[in-house]
This record gives sequence, C-alpha cells and structure tokens, in this order.
Amino acid sequence: MTDNEQKITIDGTEYLLSALSDEAKSQITNLNFVENEIMQLKAKLAIASTAKLAYQAALKNAIPKDTH
Repeated sequence: MTDNEQKITIDGTEYLLSALSDEAKSQITNLNFVENEIMQLKAKLAIASTAKLAYQAALKNAIPKDTH
C-alpha cells in the first residue's frame, strides 16, 4: 500500500478503492452520479426561487396602486 492510493470512508471505516469489489465500485459510481444530480437540482431550485421573487416584485409593480 502506498500513501497515494485512493481511499473511501464508509460509516467511519476507511477502505482502499483497489480492495473493493467491482459491485462496490459500481455503487460508489452510482452514489457520485446521484450526488452530482442532487447538487444540480439544488442549483436549479435556487435559480427558480430567485426568478419567482423577481416575478412577484414585477407583478407588484404592474398592479395599479390604490389612489384613494
């Protein structure tokens, strides 16, 4: 084992990637993919939330003010 071998920590236990089964490596790949998708969706939600606030403000400005 060398110091530059890739490792992963699962439930507090460190594993060498080279020692894991192909199935375990596949699940790590799946988890990485899903984590990336979640980050992208969170970014899209933040964009949509910001747009919603802008549209709400624009709507308030577009509604005639009560002149009574």
